[in-house]
Amino acid sequence: MRFVVCGGGVGVLSSFAVPMMAMTMPWAVANAVITVVSTLLCTELHALFTFGTGRRPGLRRHLQSSGSATAAYAMTGAAMFLLHTAQSAPTLLTEQTVYLTASAMAGVGRFLVLRLYVFTTTRAPHPAIHRTALPRPLLPRPLLRRPAVSTAC
Repeated sequence: MRFVVCGGGVGVLSSFAVPMMAMTMPWAVANAVITVVSTLLCTELHALFTFGTGRRPGLRRHLQSSGSATAAYAMTGAAMFLLHTAQSAPTLLTEQTVYLTASAMAGVGRFLVLRLYVFTTTRAPHPAIHRTALPRPLLPRPLLRRPAVSTAC
């Protein structure tokens, strides 16, 4: 639920920002800029709230998260390319519907990547070294020392 609120909320805001920026630049560029900004923001939100790490993500997590964002960008970009190929001048409502649908599908994949790889709560355990105790050999009890008997006279 927290993923939907954080990621979905930023996604909805992004869906309004992309067409606004696309009025002054190509759609692909506007989508790329918004994807980068929203990925940085979402990675912060997911680290702090969604997956409960309790601390801000470091560079490693931002880089890992950018992989899923690149896939999401490719998916939304392909959806918009197909829309503009099918309709030369789609309405803003049609663009929003296609963009949000592609974003929602990408969001499901992004959640899985973030949950399973980026913000995983359990690490794969290192193979344990099993040491088996060998049974100690049973040694006979030491014989009581008897005084040496001398046969010499």
